[in-house]
Amino acid sequence: MNLRFLIVRVFTFINISYKLKFLAILKSIQETILFDLLTKFGNTKIKGGHLMAQSYKTSINFGLVYIPVALHAVVKPNDIGFNMLDKKTKSRVQYKKTCVDCNNREVKQADIVKGYQYEKDKYVIFEDEDFEKIKTNKDRTISIEGFIDLPEIDPIYYDKSYYVVPEKAVKAFVLLKMAMEKENKVGIAKSFLGSKETLLALRVRNGEMILNTMFFEEEIKVNPAKNIDEALSPKELSMAKEIINSMSSQFAPESYRDEYRLRLVEAIEKKVKGQEIVAVDKYRDSNRAIDLMDALEKTLQNATLKKRPTKKNEKR
Repeated sequence: MNLRFLIVRVFTFINISYKLKFLAILKSIQETILFDLLTKFGNTKIKGGHLMAQSYKTSINFGLVYIPVALHAVVKPNDIGFNMLDKKTKSRVQYKKTCVDCNNREVKQADIVKGYQYEKDKYVIFEDEDFEKIKTNKDRTISIEGFIDLPEIDPIYYDKSYYVVPEKAVKAFVLLKMAMEKENKVGIAKSFLGSKETLLALRVRNGEMILNTMFFEEEIKVNPAKNIDEALSPKELSMAKEIINSMSSQFAPESYRDEYRLRLVEAIEKKVKGQEIVAVDKYRDSNRAIDLMDALEKTLQNATLKKRPTKKNEKR
């Protein structure tokens, strides 16, 4: 069955909310892989009722222990995609790759190569095999170089997260996972994921092994506000600490939702029905000058009122 025909048939029977979710999936998965998912669920796992497409296949090297694994992206795409249209005709706008010095002639993907500009208008060409030649065997696997305590890693270094699923050597995988969890250690490694060498952290969370890609130290920018300092009064600091304590609670991720996305879906549905979008809130200038102590006192009052138990709760 033709994939485009299948997609059209699916779109016929689903409402706008599900169409948006379906478009998000299309955006993140190549057409060939999507066809495989729709027809035979090839190269996928089920977690929490959701299909999980493999991101990478690799292996973990732990000393002389070799564990083939697959990496599955933890985060699913949740963006709502909009097409670029011509304002007058409402026709789709396409972007074409053209040759700058060839009268903007369109260039096919098969005719495109990578070039590094070492001087103005001078390039050295790199083919795919050139990149492969400079990779070592170690680059092709996740070789654990050492173990550290989790609190030692500043979250600023974390990038993406993947579930680690064993393909073979399941006993060795379970052994490594349990030992790391018992010792509360994180494995540090380097490997090639995609087109670049990446710093990696292997950790265990609630019995699940998670791989986090990390940034190298050289990739972290210097904070422009690092040396900013101001003289504070003891009262200001005391009140700020009181506000923080009054607003403190345990982190419950399920209580947070992308409210803007929900409003955007609702706005799309209204547009489809020919209805107008009404502004939910008027813009207020957040840069207006205010007295710091006055702002702190009012903030503390509001925080205290929010935390005060209701009569219903008091009876309990």
